[in-house]
Amino acid sequence: YTLDWLLYILFAINVAYLLVCSLASLCRYKPFVTAPARTSKRFAVFIAAYREDAVILPTVHACLAQDYPDDRYDVVVISDHMQPETNAVLSSLPIKLLQVDFEKSTNTKSLQAALGYLDKAAYDIALVIDADNIIAPSYLSELNDAFSVSGVRVVQTHRVAKNLNTGMAYLDAISEEINNSIFRLGHANLGMSAALIGSGMAFEYPLFYDAMMSNTSVGGFDRVLEMELLYKGVRFHYLPDTFVKDEKIQKVRNFYHQRRRWLSAQYYSLGEFVHHLLPAIRARKWDFCDKLYQQASFSRVLLLGFTFIISLAYSLCASSLAYKWWGIFFLLLLALVLAVPRHFWKWRLLKAFCLVPYSFLLMSFNLFRLREANKKFIHTRHGVG
Repeated sequence: YTLDWLLYILFAINVAYLLVCSLASLCRYKPFVTAPARTSKRFAVFIAAYREDAVILPTVHACLAQDYPDDRYDVVVISDHMQPETNAVLSSLPIKLLQVDFEKSTNTKSLQAALGYLDKAAYDIALVIDADNIIAPSYLSELNDAFSVSGVRVVQTHRVAKNLNTGMAYLDAISEEINNSIFRLGHANLGMSAALIGSGMAFEYPLFYDAMMSNTSVGGFDRVLEMELLYKGVRFHYLPDTFVKDEKIQKVRNFYHQRRRWLSAQYYSLGEFVHHLLPAIRARKWDFCDKLYQQASFSRVLLLGFTFIISLAYSLCASSLAYKWWGIFFLLLLALVLAVPRHFWKWRLLKAFCLVPYSFLLMSFNLFRLREANKKFIHTRHGVG
């Protein structure tokens, strides 16, 4: 009974955390108000492209089509192991192309190479987007307005699905929107820092430069970047109406590899920063403590799967202990349901939901392969059907 209650309390805290943030996301007011900026800040748009020949050109063209003064931003593509034909086309465009050839490639190395290549004093804002992302013409202007607000140093924009062509892509898109609701909009509405997501994120340039040049992560550079900046007391703002389109996972195999990289980055950053917990509590750095708790928690799929299995096991073997477990299982379902945007409530949602048990199995297998995942860069292929 003691073990049961200890385990139950751990799970219940996690469920309550998700439910509170999910409810907070239902408040539709904007986390902070922007106004048209009087000046145009200088942007460096970083695109780390490792074997991204299939998707890089539409992304670059979208960046070049901004309703923003041409002389106030540069598109910087870091081409790593891309085809000569792709590099030739990129060279003909008005961008800064940096060709690298790392023996062991990572996004961290690519971004560090670009930061070392550029003049640090030439830019005000660093924007990081993925090679498969598409941004609207007003994107830079909206970011510029946000950074004109006093105290804004880091901004995360709203990443949405670019494709919904398979059941896995639909499930991945829903998962992303649940994250947006709980960890970004919900947190912002509660007065806390929004979570970074790896792309569609912008920083004061000197802040980004200093944090990235000391970053040593293999996968998930954004996790380490996030923890470091939060420990320094930097707050992350969220723009729910400024969108960046991102390609969603289309194949099960790619889902497996991507989630393994994410889980590895999660627990790696936990190990790197857990010793800062007590100093952070003493200094009342609650955003850092909150993020550290997120890193120590189960992912939603694992939490959902394990809660269901425990509830079912108790129903079969010790029914008197099952009621409280079924209670938090349904509260967890409620938290996730509330976080799903209305436009996803279609018949396809039921089909995508059928993939959840399989996703749980894949995530469970990944738990046993995390150590090797942090030793090499695991690339997610884009532009494949």
